[in-house]
Amino acid sequence: MINNLKPYPAMKNSGVPWLGEVPEHWEVRRLKQTFCRIIGGSTPSSTEPAFWDGDLVWVTPADISKNSRLKDSLRRITHDGLRSCSSELVPQGSLIVTSRAPVGNVAIAETDLCTNQGCKALVASPTFVNPVFGFHVLTTLKGELQSLATGTTFTEISTSRIGTVSFPLPPLPEQAAIVKFLDYYDRKIRRYIRAKQKLIKLLEEEKQAIIHRAVTRGLDPNVRLKPSGVEWLGDVPEHWEVVALRHRYSQCLGKMLDAKRITGRHPLPYLRNTDVQWDRINIDDLPEMDIPSNEYDRYTVQKGDLLVCEGGDVGRCAIWSSELAVCGFQKALHRLRPRNRGRDVPRFLYYSLYAAAKSSAFNDGHLSTIAHLTGDKLKAHRFPFPPVTEQESVVDFLDNASRQVDQTVSTAKNEINLLREYRTRLIADVVTGKLDVREAAAKLPEEPEEPELLEEIEGTPEGEEELEGAELDVTLEEASIAD
Repeated sequence: MINNLKPYPAMKNSGVPWLGEVPEHWEVRRLKQTFCRIIGGSTPSSTEPAFWDGDLVWVTPADISKNSRLKDSLRRITHDGLRSCSSELVPQGSLIVTSRAPVGNVAIAETDLCTNQGCKALVASPTFVNPVFGFHVLTTLKGELQSLATGTTFTEISTSRIGTVSFPLPPLPEQAAIVKFLDYYDRKIRRYIRAKQKLIKLLEEEKQAIIHRAVTRGLDPNVRLKPSGVEWLGDVPEHWEVVALRHRYSQCLGKMLDAKRITGRHPLPYLRNTDVQWDRINIDDLPEMDIPSNEYDRYTVQKGDLLVCEGGDVGRCAIWSSELAVCGFQKALHRLRPRNRGRDVPRFLYYSLYAAAKSSAFNDGHLSTIAHLTGDKLKAHRFPFPPVTEQESVVDFLDNASRQVDQTVSTAKNEINLLREYRTRLIADVVTGKLDVREAAAKLPEEPEEPELLEEIEGTPEGEEELEGAELDVTLEEASIAD
């Protein structure tokens, strides 16, 4: 159906460079001529308790970054709080636009609400602008809104500048047809995105299971087992050693960063916690600190060293492959180095750390993740150590298995990005009058709204029922969104 869409039969110049031609019967108005009012927000005094924790939804840019439909807010204010400041209550159906960095995020008010000074509320007349149509147009206008923002400390777009932005306006019945068409295909696209997200989650769980089994049982299904004495390990092969990490690897925390060490005569790039992801180390735009040559042994990394996050995602690690000639590391990272490189393979320990972290082995009492994994705690953790030849075999097996899973996950993520780009392009073409969807919309079935599809998430919620098209071999071609 989408492939059969045609342009409108008669077009005219809109007079707006970014908009180009629009259907001959459409109007092009400025926002201040399209909406009843454009209202700024405000914040009650934070020192007055009587102004807060009331029953009025009070929206900030943080609320809009998480939701495109606003029914609630992270913080609420009281009626006294509203009266104390210049914010106003705006009606359901108003469009809320972030006017401070980030500029141009849009949401629909699904209840009466007020905003802080980081937002503008565009109050629509229901006999003139369909709120959902307005939402789609303003989302398409994000780049235009951002281009009008000014400021040095932070960028902001004023009420007067927002009012000058041009807005394509078809007749109200045609707006409703456009909304019906876009909602139908938006739901369809979101279903396929959810299916891809479910696939990614299943693949990541499969990868975790493969790694856990290989580093705790090895590759021989008939091997004799013994209790390891470590909860997350369970039983391990009888001939494996299970010992504290200190016996097989040396451990060292990186250099403490302070103002004096940021500059100096011996600047070296250094790695931070955020630079170390699972099996990947970022070396782009690294900061520098002063590390003299007599501290290289202690505070720089060598090929084959494991770097383990001390805080944040505790236990996350990667192996240094000498991407830079000399590189330091900050105190937020542990450096692990085998005491005998002929006895231990660092990549086997990498997989063991991965399995331990995914099994919550670094959790404190299995209730909450340790805020910081100290050197003493890390060295005391017990890990399995098979003979070196077996470590090498397990690593070869897991490298191959991980590569296959990672490639499939990467393909699925790329397909999600393509679907999102396709949806963005489709919405822009329709709401700016490049495609005529009136006839197509009239043929579409009525569908109930699916609230769970309104907001996409990076992972699919546990316990969610299987969605149509969620088989592991779903492809873009099979999705047939254009049908």
